[in-house]
Amino acid sequence: MNIRSKVAALLAAIFAILGIAAFLVAEYVIMPSFAELERADARTAMRRINYALEESIGRLAVAALDWGNWSDTYRFVIDRDPEYVAANLTRVGLHNIGVNVFLIVDLNGKVLQASAFDLESDRPLGLDLASRKTLPADFPWRAQLAAARPAQGLLRTNLGPLMVAAAPILDGNGHGPSHGMVLFGRLLSADVVSNLGKQAQVPVTLLPPSGNRIHGEQLVEGSTDTRVYRPFDDIYGQPIVTLRVDVPREVTQRGYAAALYAAAYLAGAALLVLGLLILALDRLILSPLAIVTRHAVAVGKDQDLTTRLEVNSTDEIGVLAREFDRMVTRVAESRTQLVDQSYQAGLAELAKGVLHNLGNAMTPIGVRLANVIERLRRAPVEDVREAVDELKAGDPDTVRRADLEEFVRLACTELAQAVKGSREDLAVMQRQMGVVQTALAEQQRTARNEHVIEPVRLTDLLAQSLEIVPDACRQRLATESDDSLRQVGVVRVARTVLRLVLQNLIINAADAVRDAGRQSGRFSVSAELVGDTAQRRLRIHCRDDGVGIPAENLTRIFESGFSTKSRETNQGIGLHWCANAVNALGGRIWAESEGDGHGASFHVEVPLGVGATSAAATAASSLAGAA
Repeated sequence: MNIRSKVAALLAAIFAILGIAAFLVAEYVIMPSFAELERADARTAMRRINYALEESIGRLAVAALDWGNWSDTYRFVIDRDPEYVAANLTRVGLHNIGVNVFLIVDLNGKVLQASAFDLESDRPLGLDLASRKTLPADFPWRAQLAAARPAQGLLRTNLGPLMVAAAPILDGNGHGPSHGMVLFGRLLSADVVSNLGKQAQVPVTLLPPSGNRIHGEQLVEGSTDTRVYRPFDDIYGQPIVTLRVDVPREVTQRGYAAALYAAAYLAGAALLVLGLLILALDRLILSPLAIVTRHAVAVGKDQDLTTRLEVNSTDEIGVLAREFDRMVTRVAESRTQLVDQSYQAGLAELAKGVLHNLGNAMTPIGVRLANVIERLRRAPVEDVREAVDELKAGDPDTVRRADLEEFVRLACTELAQAVKGSREDLAVMQRQMGVVQTALAEQQRTARNEHVIEPVRLTDLLAQSLEIVPDACRQRLATESDDSLRQVGVVRVARTVLRLVLQNLIINAADAVRDAGRQSGRFSVSAELVGDTAQRRLRIHCRDDGVGIPAENLTRIFESGFSTKSRETNQGIGLHWCANAVNALGGRIWAESEGDGHGASFHVEVPLGVGATSAAATAASSLAGAA
């Protein structure tokens, strides 16, 4: 997994953890707080219902106190005047004070007057409390009756729960002694409960008392609402009724919706931030780092030390890229020096080997040649010539002639043996020369396979060639190169050989300018790539404005020993070596000229090594664009 994938996975994991944390916070902190708000709201609603119920009973108590502390009521208990009942205890009167039941009880609990009407229909109510002649013996308020204290609460009746309030009967001025009790009651009907809900602004339901006694207030949470149950006891302390408040779970629903919107927003924002963060990291760090990595891998793979990242950024990656460029530059310089030294050492070693092999082959040839020379030196050639001349003159006597003829015969025999021995030695020498030629051919074949193929820019190659040109030649020429050298880019060639070839061509151009009688001249260089993709070849064009080359010499200037210059300063070796070196690379070299005084052009064409354009150059250009 590369670093880009690791960073993306790490960021995704971090945002996933943050998302899970946000979900857990919403699920276990925020939503429970909303639910707690709903529960508090429901309890508050039940408190409002309880307050509304107490307020309703309180209004009954106020009315009871008013009627109990009325002088007419006080006198009625004493004299039982029927006019009091006819004038006050009518359906209209009860309707005005909003009660269903009106009782007047004396101190013994005897019911002196009882009235019960339906407030809606104004019909009499068949209420068991109104039909009693006396209060039950266990009636809880007998103590209040005796002590002349007011009381209020709920009472179970045959028609349902009854809100009741009682007040002592006083003289109208709040003085006693009390003569009894006035008791007002109102049925806790569904309409009354509904009005209580309206006052509290919450829906409320009247329920019968639970079979299992509910101890205090209870809260039940449903899927759509929160219900609060509260039991109420009657004046006997027994459960009489249960009120239920239904509070819709709007807070939770809105909370869930808000949490959902917040989660969606956070998820969208997280994805956006994650995307922007990955893009920023990719732009500022990951892509430049990947390009530097690809460049380093390409340099190691292609061994192309000519390309540079050339990053101008001041961050750590820029520093790394510049340090890598400096390192590659130092390595390139070291390799160039090593290759040059190896090339020179190779030439010296090759020359040493050639001389050694030639020495081994020439030693027997020298011995044979010395033998032939010595044999020919000892041959009596002059003596035979003198004897022959004397015989031709015809002056010697018979004995002298016979001696001369015998001498000539013996000398011819000796000469024949010398010629025969020399012929044999020459045959051996001829065979040994074949060995010399074979050794030279083998050395030439070996030398052809030892050239180092290096990636190089032609601009750098030209600069390196000028470095080894003598100062006098370099000062005589204005060397020019057009944009084609840069456009060709990095090529893989035998740099050391082409550098020496260009050196020879530059020196020849300087000499041509000098021979033209000028102190300075021009030397221009251009290049192009020719051939198809599979067999690309580099073609270098070199042109000078020197003395030029006659047409009859164009085909001979590359011959060994041929030169139009002085033999004292030139041996006709340079261009011949260039031709042999270029041919050894599998290329060719040729010259063109329009004649004397029109300058000359030399064209060098060599095949390219594998990977003419390196991946390092692509990586470097990508990082330069990213920077």
